[in-house]
Amino acid sequence: MALTKQNIVESVAEKLDLKPFQAKDIIEELLEIMKSTLAAEEDIMISGFGKFQVNKKAPRKGRNPATSEEMILDGRKVVVFKCSGKLRDKINEGQ
Repeated sequence: MALTKQNIVESVAEKLDLKPFQAKDIIEELLEIMKSTLAAEEDIMISGFGKFQVNKKAPRKGRNPATSEEMILDGRKVVVFKCSGKLRDKINEGQ
């Protein structure tokens, strides 16, 4: 099961003894800060968790599966995440 924004809001509200609308406002603001930071192509480093980074992908050859026509796909930007050693250890506990 995936962790949703609503699950996060409920958990924050419960743990910090906030009303759900207050927790939602905090989570929404955090996500907006993260989005604008990544849109400005700046990295987000969260100690003990990991690093979000914008990478540029070069244009590449592609093919239309319906017509088999070859084409050049435009370059694009993607967000990548690299987890910290602490998070990696936590994920791999008990193996």
